[in-house]
Amino acid sequence: MDELADKAAALVARRPRHARLRRVGTSRAGAPLWLLSVGHGSRQALVVAGPHANEPVGGATALRLAERVLADPSLTEGADATWNLLLCLDPDGLRRNEDWLSGPYTLGHYFRHFFRPGFLEQPEWLPDGAAAAVLPETRTLLALQDELKPFFQASLHGVDVGGGFVELTHDLPGLADRMAGIARRLGVPRELGPYDTLYWPVLGPAVHLIPPPQRGDLAAAITEAAVESTWYHPHRYGTVTAIVEAPMWGVAAVEDGSPPADRDAVLRTISRTLRHDARTLELLLARIRPLLAAVPDAARLLAPVGDYLLVCPGLADAWDPDRGVQDRPLPPLMTAHLAALRIAGRRLALRTAGLLHQLVTGAGAVAAGALPELDRLIDAWCADYRDGCGARWIPVARQVEYQARVVLAAFELAAHRAPEGARSGEPGWCSGTAVPMHQE
Repeated sequence: MDELADKAAALVARRPRHARLRRVGTSRAGAPLWLLSVGHGSRQALVVAGPHANEPVGGATALRLAERVLADPSLTEGADATWNLLLCLDPDGLRRNEDWLSGPYTLGHYFRHFFRPGFLEQPEWLPDGAAAAVLPETRTLLALQDELKPFFQASLHGVDVGGGFVELTHDLPGLADRMAGIARRLGVPRELGPYDTLYWPVLGPAVHLIPPPQRGDLAAAITEAAVESTWYHPHRYGTVTAIVEAPMWGVAAVEDGSPPADRDAVLRTISRTLRHDARTLELLLARIRPLLAAVPDAARLLAPVGDYLLVCPGLADAWDPDRGVQDRPLPPLMTAHLAALRIAGRRLALRTAGLLHQLVTGAGAVAAGALPELDRLIDAWCADYRDGCGARWIPVARQVEYQARVVLAAFELAAHRAPEGARSGEPGWCSGTAVPMHQE
């Protein structure tokens, strides 16, 4: 976290006429929120790094983008644009991931030290609407959006296991082709069917259109992004928002567009496995919960555990061909979709197990008896990712280069896009009631 600010300050010292660094807010724990701005154009672009605590690639991507923009006047003067790069939206959460950030980059090390706050503490979401935003990080981002009125916004995310994909609030024709070329040159798999986009419009391979936000319950918000968020808040200004996902461990199967040999058999296995793993973790949690009273900040670790265990049964039912809601059948699925669903189910279990591992470790001797079981589960599930799914580490430099190139492609397309009329405030906008997709 400190390294991001130091590198940004060094860049400004090198190019003071073209780059500026200012503190735009403060996190809950008192960490500064830094905005690096490059260029002096009248059109504003906003790049948000670090919106999720366990997705650190965005900070490095923001610095890479700043260097590229400084080196290429067509991205500033030529586009009449200023680039505004928020170096990290959740610095407190990022610090809690620092135990794995320096390596070794193994799945076991990552999940044992993984941290991501509960849904209500994730600063991009607006569970009660923008006016009721509580987190200072969220209020800082909302204020920036209202100040800058950006024509383009990129939110930099990282997929732990899977492939790269983009979610858009407006179509950017041509982005899918550009993204395909970037992914091919860098050897990054594209995720054709992420689990939370199953019912969303497809704009092109690995590019999806985010539905307009609706008010929904917690389960809906965790399992789909069609809820009120800072992605849609600047829609009133005609902003195009691109959520750019870059994978840490790539899986080739997530870009397999072939029809599956036996879709229903695979879905039954995925659903059965998720139910079994969730039940195993629920029993473990019940066993150790009375021992956690003395663990510092236990509530912050238990919040995401509760979120993950909340959504597992509904997802398992939604994916099960024998239990799915009949008036909301699954859409046609490629092999890529089945690979993404398998990865998603395993991700929920591994994240939960990793957080429980940290709680047990913090509890010390009184809870140490649960460690062997947690270690066994984490090792087995990581082996399934590695050997069963073929997950392979993508070097950080390649993750950064991939994400930066996709952002630049989206920026260029957005810069030439004809503006649309604002929809915020129209009758029906954000006024519906959303329920989890598997219960609609």
